[in-house]
Amino acid sequence: MLRQLRAQLPRFSEQRSLLASGQICDTHTRSSTSFSGIGDTDANTDERPVSSITPWVRSVISGADLCRNPKYNKGLAFTETERDRLYLRGLLPPAILSQDVQADRALINIRSMANDLDRHSYLTALQERNESLFYKLLVDNIKELLPIVHMPTVSEYCAKYALMFRSLPRALFISLKDKGMIYQIMKNWPERRIKAICVTDGERVGHLGDLGVQSVGVPVSKLALYTACGGIPPSVCLPMVLDCGTDNQELLDSPFYVGLKQKRVRGLEYQELLDEFFNAVQRRFGNTVLIHLEDMQYENMSKTMAQYSGNFPVFSDDIQGLAAVVIAGILAAAPLTSKKLADHTFLIAGEGRAATSIASIIAAAIARERRHVNETILDARKRVWLLDSKGLVVRSRGDADELDDHKLPYCHRQATPEKQSCPDLLDAVRTIKPSVLIGISSMPPTITFDEDVCQEMGANNQRPIIMPLSQPGAEVKPKDAYTWTDGRCIFADRDTRTDSSDVVLDDGRHFHPSTCETAYLFPGVGLGTLLSRSTKLRDDMFIVAAEALAKLVTDEDRARGAIYPPIGPIRNISAHIAKAVAQKAYDAGLATEQPKPSDLQTAALQNMYEPDYRNYR
Repeated sequence: MLRQLRAQLPRFSEQRSLLASGQICDTHTRSSTSFSGIGDTDANTDERPVSSITPWVRSVISGADLCRNPKYNKGLAFTETERDRLYLRGLLPPAILSQDVQADRALINIRSMANDLDRHSYLTALQERNESLFYKLLVDNIKELLPIVHMPTVSEYCAKYALMFRSLPRALFISLKDKGMIYQIMKNWPERRIKAICVTDGERVGHLGDLGVQSVGVPVSKLALYTACGGIPPSVCLPMVLDCGTDNQELLDSPFYVGLKQKRVRGLEYQELLDEFFNAVQRRFGNTVLIHLEDMQYENMSKTMAQYSGNFPVFSDDIQGLAAVVIAGILAAAPLTSKKLADHTFLIAGEGRAATSIASIIAAAIARERRHVNETILDARKRVWLLDSKGLVVRSRGDADELDDHKLPYCHRQATPEKQSCPDLLDAVRTIKPSVLIGISSMPPTITFDEDVCQEMGANNQRPIIMPLSQPGAEVKPKDAYTWTDGRCIFADRDTRTDSSDVVLDDGRHFHPSTCETAYLFPGVGLGTLLSRSTKLRDDMFIVAAEALAKLVTDEDRARGAIYPPIGPIRNISAHIAKAVAQKAYDAGLATEQPKPSDLQTAALQNMYEPDYRNYR
């Protein structure tokens, strides 16, 4: 027995030296760190390892371990030479299948499944065993797979996460028990050069509300889109969950819940955990790491961004991302409406901070458009109106003194000189005559765009813009909106499935509803931020991103009713957006990547992560 073990030692020693020297993972390492804006770090160098090889790779000493490593596994694509060199002979069937064939097989499996949750689970398992194939599949089929890997399916996956949990390090979990140790815990993550973090506390996962630690699926899916759509290497992305407890009693009572079984903490204790988190991020990864806040309460996200936007490029897709995509659609519709942004009157119907978040970015964009005439943000706000469950938000309304603070900047004195207030949506549309009607709510909407409302929008405007953005369930369905406006409305909602087919009216006319999807924007914003190594991410960067997105809409797109470009070439879209964001960072003196690339768009495209299999030496 001892003789047999000694006989194996040279073999293990030889392969360990191959791995340590980087001969196996050489090309993967270069692709993840090909330019300093994404690969390098500003963090303290005393913790930086001598080698850029990841810790788990240095521990791989057998072919079986290599096959189990998702970063380097190629399945049946290992060549004959690689199978001999890496001790894989006999561990795989003899056939050699290319990555394209493997992707075709995976797509057949996905399409044969009964529902999207099963498809999401299949993709999750694929990501856990073969990272390159997962991203290859996603990049080549983004239109088909987007609603499966992201919303709305990921919410359903999060709701059932405890039953589907697998003990694999797909995210970093930090709980209240870890206070005082967050920096040490971050060192446990196997990748060192992190440049993009998506973090959630799980308090507001869409219409499902508080899912606690089960919300982990959302940052994982968001970062998958950063890679698939924006080309940001997966090795520099870190999904994180801050487990502050949960107020979901069903989860607390479940024997399978994998998070802290306690009521959610707020106030000082919550803030102390956030402060330690941000301090640990800066110490470990530097202050140019992109921090994406996801599925937190709007109040917490707004407060956190206000507190840390001077230290990090931090943003919320729910607050800034969605608003920027809305603006992009309105800008792209200008040839159809014959109106600039400042020529529109906006009515935003919905409860909560989502409505005022969109209003704020719209007002900032109007002020930017009108800066040549010295129009201020206060002037721009006069074009934006809010409507909640009690009617139009005006001071003459009976409960004006009880309005939430975030509504006050958009609380007009009265509806018109002749009319004090409007108790419902139809009255408001008749009175202020908006050209853009937006509905937004994180719950099934209580304010609907019925036939009378849509007909009134059509009566007041030749080409009204109608955007029912609530999830789940929109304020109006595409076919109804087109029918009730005699096919004249410009329509966009957030259902990623509506973009796959035309709406056919009873008279035979075809219309193509657009999808107001934040995946158009945030991967490019992230790429531009990392490309320039910007230390901040301001609202005006989202506005230039919206302008860049709008410019990609062609007359052919508009002719079929679309106000967003086809999502298929999403990486090209992200490169255009990245160029605009990075240029804004350089113009504002926020970029730390020097010297500036001579062509930002080319730099963005050339340095995107490519999920093709590599040849191992």
